[in-house]
Amino acid sequence: MKFKQDYFDQLSGFYSQVTPQGLPRPQWLAWSEDAAALIGLKQPDDELLQGLAGNQAIPGASYYAQVYSGHQFGGYSPQLGDGRSIILGEAEGPQGYWDVALKGAGMTPYSRHGDGRAVMRSAVREFLVSEALHHLNIPTTRALAVIGSDLPVWRETQETAAITVRLAKSHIRFGHFEFFCHSEQGSKDKLKQLLDFTLSQHYPELSRDQAGYIAWFNRVVADTAKLIAHWQAVGFAHGVMNTDNMSILGDSFDFGPFAFLDTFEEDFICNHSDPNGRYAFGQQPGVGLWNLQRLAQALVPIIASDDLIAALNTYQHHLVQAYLVLMRDKLGIKLVEPAGSEQDEADLQLIGGFTQLMEANRLDHTNTWRRFAQLDPNSQHSSLRDDFIDLAGFDTWYQAYRERLGQVSDVAGWQAARAQVNPKYVLRNYLAQEAIIACEEGNTQPLADLHQLLTRPFDEQPEKEAYAKRPPEWGQGLIMSCSS
Repeated sequence: MKFKQDYFDQLSGFYSQVTPQGLPRPQWLAWSEDAAALIGLKQPDDELLQGLAGNQAIPGASYYAQVYSGHQFGGYSPQLGDGRSIILGEAEGPQGYWDVALKGAGMTPYSRHGDGRAVMRSAVREFLVSEALHHLNIPTTRALAVIGSDLPVWRETQETAAITVRLAKSHIRFGHFEFFCHSEQGSKDKLKQLLDFTLSQHYPELSRDQAGYIAWFNRVVADTAKLIAHWQAVGFAHGVMNTDNMSILGDSFDFGPFAFLDTFEEDFICNHSDPNGRYAFGQQPGVGLWNLQRLAQALVPIIASDDLIAALNTYQHHLVQAYLVLMRDKLGIKLVEPAGSEQDEADLQLIGGFTQLMEANRLDHTNTWRRFAQLDPNSQHSSLRDDFIDLAGFDTWYQAYRERLGQVSDVAGWQAARAQVNPKYVLRNYLAQEAIIACEEGNTQPLADLHQLLTRPFDEQPEKEAYAKRPPEWGQGLIMSCSS
């Protein structure tokens, strides 16, 4: 790996240089070839294993941990930080630079009272979901590898330590701006330095003045809204949408107790540390705006309040328009009038009517949407009908749907297009759990098989049909802890 060397010259005082605490007797548990290609790597070898396990220095790497704060479950925490993540620097790839981070590489000055380690199950889950979201065409950080060890780590019980090697276009979070606004170490100059750095790194086309700052914040609002529209369309619950887990680039970031919906439930909670459902699936759009408001508060010293409010007021428009694009594709309907027309409202009602039917009839989210790839859109009788208990409710909805759809001239093409936007396979929590159990028993093949499956989520893959079935009873709607 070849690392850029000027990072610290631009952003002194925002990090601490650290030395990873290595993993004894490391072993490869998982490897992503296409993520590796992003930074010019090919096959993993022992030298790379020892370097990414933190056991020996990688030439050119800088090794630093960042400091930030954030709102966690609605309350402000004045200092958080990369207690489990040590960033090696920006590695050069064929199409640009990617931060390379070792998540679980030991204590840093920001670990608070934690050991800075990740357990194997959390490392595997982060690897799988990062790569799964990417192949579902959802903005996300990536995962290069999982490195396992027999080093004991205590959580609820004794487990073993592991490292996820994360790739990110940026590790800058909403919480960075909060820290340098609200902490004693912060100042207007520090905020401006951080914002100028963010623009130079990721928005070089924008000027470093008020006009550029306003344009940047509008981009952040739009990108965050579009990300959450993707989550809602595919049925993904992040589980811990704290402001320190929000990427400034609008990428899915920092995974813990996430879940893809099995049975469709608007109020589904995937995190057992969230009993009140602050981060329930259906709450995510509102939380996205709330988090942007916290970011805006941190930016008041350098951007006028009126300009921040004007940008925040565009959030709902961006969210709705992005969601409509995605859901119209899933349904196979086309926009026939300009955006913002009465057609938008009618389509939202059509989409909402279908999701309400799914919830009332306890239908599987992924499988039900996938069934649109098998529909004959010109038929008066839908093959979906038999999945519903409320036949009258479905018939009423389907009639409205067919009127909106109109006559389809190329049925095979329409079905093929639906198959490319309604995935057959998602990372159900029970599938991840089965792969984790196998790894704990020394067998990494189920993990490799699941990873490969998720790189082609829209393909039929007949030999993998079992992965598309509804979960067994024990695996339905699994709820995870923050240590996952």
